[in-house]
Amino acid sequence: MLRFTLILIFCLASIGANAVVRIKDIAALQGVRDNQLVGYGLVVGLQNSGDTLRNSTFTQQALQSMLDRLGVNVHGDGNMRTLNVAAVLVTADLPPFVTPGTRIDVNVSSLGDATSLMGGTLVLTSLTGIDGRTYAIAQGQVNVSGFSAAGQAQSVTQNVPTTGRIPNGALVEREVPGRFRDIGQLTLELRNPDFNTAVRIVDAINAYTRAHYSMIVAHEEDQRSIGLIKPKSVGAARFMAEIGELLVQPDMPARVVIDARSGTVVIGQDVQVSTVAVTYGNVTVRITETPNVSQPAPFSRGRTKVTPQTQVDVAQQGGAISIVHGANLRTLVSGLNQIGLRPAGIIAILQAIKTAGALQADLVIQ
Repeated sequence: MLRFTLILIFCLASIGANAVVRIKDIAALQGVRDNQLVGYGLVVGLQNSGDTLRNSTFTQQALQSMLDRLGVNVHGDGNMRTLNVAAVLVTADLPPFVTPGTRIDVNVSSLGDATSLMGGTLVLTSLTGIDGRTYAIAQGQVNVSGFSAAGQAQSVTQNVPTTGRIPNGALVEREVPGRFRDIGQLTLELRNPDFNTAVRIVDAINAYTRAHYSMIVAHEEDQRSIGLIKPKSVGAARFMAEIGELLVQPDMPARVVIDARSGTVVIGQDVQVSTVAVTYGNVTVRITETPNVSQPAPFSRGRTKVTPQTQVDVAQQGGAISIVHGANLRTLVSGLNQIGLRPAGIIAILQAIKTAGALQADLVIQ
């Protein structure tokens, strides 16, 4: 039987009236972003949980190349049977305007048939960007949150033991081209585009700059972008820090998100339902097989046979018609809970209400 989980996320009217956030939490400066790095390396020191060299030829080639650089000649030796080495893909995010000598976190993922990276150590690995240049060097102990244990008849696995993380495991060696002062036009980009939110941010910034710099510096370009003009009497970094701390109340569209696979229902604060009558019922069919043994009489030369016996029960469950009307989210949730439905039933009812035209919100089905 499938097991459903119901999640109803809502904000009360008293809380929603004061739900203000900082501008830097809902918007970011255009052009200031992370850069992704990738590298190929080896994890050593595993407890017989590494790659099988016969099946992972790239692991054997990488191991031979590494030993060759260290002055150990293993070419022509086909008897390498070590299980303590695993080939991994190393990834990292390089923050903007980072300088050489800064340490960043790296993620390590197995490429071969290794069963676990627990206890392993990543050997010196170059991390390159999309331009093919090396920007960081990674090395260190791999932290694995999962584990795997197996016996002859049973195995236990928790989380993913073939992936790990090395906190501060990479050392930045090259600076990304471009500096903050090289950014021309300052533009804020909203993480959740909305016209109302953009206008509120512009009003908050202009109210601040009018009081402190006697000028208006912000204008909305669209539902995503906000253009800024930096005052001459302040630096760009200080100016962005000042407006980033301003408080605004973001707006959000009325939306219901449904994940039918897990039974998750997320209802936004502004979702409303016109008055509708709802009833929900289902039919349960239960089939029971009870085999009987037919035993022949003594000396009858008959054969013992198993005869099937089938019993079919049909049960129909249904409730009275309930009136559901949602002037606000609390009323809507209370109305759905009064019907006494499981998440599967709530999903079906919300879809039917949307079809009837009574759900005044976007219905997103994942």
